[in-house]
Amino acid sequence: MTAHKGLEDWHRVAEGGDVNALKEMLDDNAVFHSPVVHTPQEGKAIVFMYLASAFQVFKDSDFRYLREVVDGDTAVLEFAVTIDDIDINGVDMIRWNDAGKIEDFKVMVRPLKAVNMLHQQMKAMLEAMG
Repeated sequence: MTAHKGLEDWHRVAEGGDVNALKEMLDDNAVFHSPVVHTPQEGKAIVFMYLASAFQVFKDSDFRYLREVVDGDTAVLEFAVTIDDIDINGVDMIRWNDAGKIEDFKVMVRPLKAVNMLHQQMKAMLEAMG
Protein backbone atom coordinates (compact mmCIF):
# COMPACT_ATOMS: atom_id res chain seq x y z
CA MET A 1 0.00 0.00 0.00
CA THR A 2 1.45 3.34 -0.96
CA ALA A 3 0.74 6.66 0.68
CA HIS A 4 -0.75 7.79 -2.62
CA LYS A 5 -3.88 5.63 -2.14
CA GLY A 6 -4.10 6.69 1.50
CA LEU A 7 -3.56 10.27 0.44
CA GLU A 8 -6.34 10.06 -2.15
CA ASP A 9 -8.66 8.66 0.52
CA TRP A 10 -7.63 11.39 2.97
CA HIS A 11 -8.37 14.18 0.47
CA ARG A 12 -11.77 12.69 -0.36
CA VAL A 13 -12.75 12.39 3.30
CA ALA A 14 -11.28 15.74 4.37
CA GLU A 15 -12.98 17.60 1.53
CA GLY A 16 -16.33 15.98 2.23
CA GLY A 17 -16.09 16.12 6.03
CA ASP A 18 -17.26 12.49 6.21
CA VAL A 19 -16.53 11.51 9.83
CA ASN A 20 -17.81 7.96 9.34
CA ALA A 21 -15.29 7.37 6.55
CA LEU A 22 -12.64 9.03 8.72
CA LYS A 23 -13.14 6.44 11.45
CA GLU A 24 -12.57 3.65 8.92
CA MET A 25 -9.28 5.24 7.80
CA LEU A 26 -7.65 5.02 11.25
CA ASP A 27 -5.51 2.19 12.53
CA ASP A 28 -6.58 0.84 15.93
CA ASN A 29 -3.25 2.03 17.38
CA ALA A 30 -3.20 5.42 15.63
CA VAL A 31 -1.36 8.29 17.32
CA PHE A 32 -2.24 11.99 17.09
CA HIS A 33 0.27 14.77 17.83
CA SER A 34 -1.56 18.01 18.57
CA PRO A 35 -0.01 21.47 18.30
CA VAL A 36 -1.41 22.29 21.76
CA VAL A 37 -1.28 19.01 23.73
CA HIS A 38 2.14 18.02 25.07
CA THR A 39 1.75 14.24 24.93
CA PRO A 40 0.81 12.12 21.92
CA GLN A 41 -2.83 11.01 21.94
CA GLU A 42 -2.95 7.27 21.36
CA GLY A 43 -5.67 4.98 20.06
CA LYS A 44 -8.26 5.09 17.31
CA ALA A 45 -11.03 6.55 19.50
CA ILE A 46 -9.04 9.56 20.73
CA VAL A 47 -7.46 10.25 17.33
CA PHE A 48 -10.93 10.11 15.80
CA MET A 49 -12.23 12.62 18.37
CA TYR A 50 -9.44 15.10 17.59
CA LEU A 51 -9.76 14.82 13.81
CA ALA A 52 -13.58 14.89 13.86
CA SER A 53 -13.41 18.02 16.03
CA ALA A 54 -11.04 19.61 13.53
CA PHE A 55 -13.49 18.78 10.74
CA GLN A 56 -16.15 20.72 12.68
CA VAL A 57 -13.86 23.69 13.34
CA PHE A 58 -12.94 23.93 9.65
CA LYS A 59 -16.45 23.20 8.34
CA ASP A 60 -17.72 25.96 6.04
CA SER A 61 -14.30 27.67 6.04
CA ASP A 62 -11.85 28.37 3.24
CA PHE A 63 -9.57 25.50 4.38
CA ARG A 64 -7.33 24.37 1.57
CA TYR A 65 -4.17 22.41 1.04
CA LEU A 66 -1.45 24.46 -0.66
CA ARG A 67 1.13 21.77 -1.42
CA GLU A 68 2.15 18.27 -0.51
CA VAL A 69 5.32 16.25 -0.30
CA VAL A 70 4.97 12.48 -0.43
CA ASP A 71 7.68 9.95 0.40
CA GLY A 72 6.60 6.32 0.50
CA ASP A 73 4.12 5.85 3.35
CA THR A 74 4.31 9.49 4.53
CA ALA A 75 2.82 12.76 3.30
CA VAL A 76 3.37 16.33 4.48
CA LEU A 77 0.46 18.60 3.56
CA GLU A 78 0.69 22.37 4.00
CA PHE A 79 -2.65 24.04 4.60
CA ALA A 80 -4.12 27.52 4.96
CA VAL A 81 -7.42 28.70 6.39
CA THR A 82 -8.87 31.93 7.73
CA ILE A 83 -11.04 31.77 10.85
CA ASP A 84 -12.28 34.80 12.77
CA ASP A 85 -10.06 37.03 10.58
CA ILE A 86 -6.95 35.09 11.62
CA ASP A 87 -4.85 33.70 8.78
CA ILE A 88 -3.71 30.24 9.81
CA ASN A 89 -0.89 28.30 8.17
CA GLY A 90 -0.09 24.75 9.14
CA VAL A 91 1.17 21.33 8.21
CA ASP A 92 -0.42 17.90 8.51
CA MET A 93 2.12 15.06 8.60
CA ILE A 94 0.45 11.73 7.98
CA ARG A 95 1.91 8.21 7.92
CA TRP A 96 -0.02 5.16 6.72
CA ASN A 97 0.59 1.51 7.54
CA ASP A 98 0.77 -1.31 4.98
CA ALA A 99 -3.02 -1.79 5.20
CA GLY A 100 -3.56 1.84 4.17
CA LYS A 101 -4.74 2.95 7.62
CA ILE A 102 -3.49 6.17 9.21
CA GLU A 103 -1.11 5.24 11.99
CA ASP A 104 0.42 8.63 12.80
CA PHE A 105 -0.98 12.16 12.35
CA LYS A 106 0.91 15.27 13.45
CA VAL A 107 -0.32 18.85 13.12
CA MET A 108 1.82 21.97 13.34
CA VAL A 109 0.24 25.45 13.21
CA ARG A 110 1.41 29.06 13.08
CA PRO A 111 1.21 31.91 14.13
CA LEU A 112 0.77 31.81 17.89
CA LYS A 113 -2.58 33.65 17.86
CA ALA A 114 -3.85 30.96 15.47
CA VAL A 115 -2.68 28.20 17.81
CA ASN A 116 -4.44 29.89 20.72
CA MET A 117 -7.68 30.39 18.79
CA LEU A 118 -7.69 26.82 17.45
CA HIS A 119 -7.01 25.54 20.96
CA GLN A 120 -10.14 27.29 22.24
CA GLN A 121 -12.31 26.09 19.36
CA MET A 122 -11.01 22.52 19.50
CA LYS A 123 -11.48 22.43 23.27
CA ALA A 124 -15.13 23.44 22.84
CA MET A 125 -15.69 20.78 20.16
CA LEU A 126 -14.01 18.05 22.20
CA GLU A 127 -16.07 18.96 25.27
CA ALA A 128 -19.24 18.83 23.18
CA MET A 129 -18.27 15.39 21.84
CA GLY A 130 -17.20 13.99 25.21
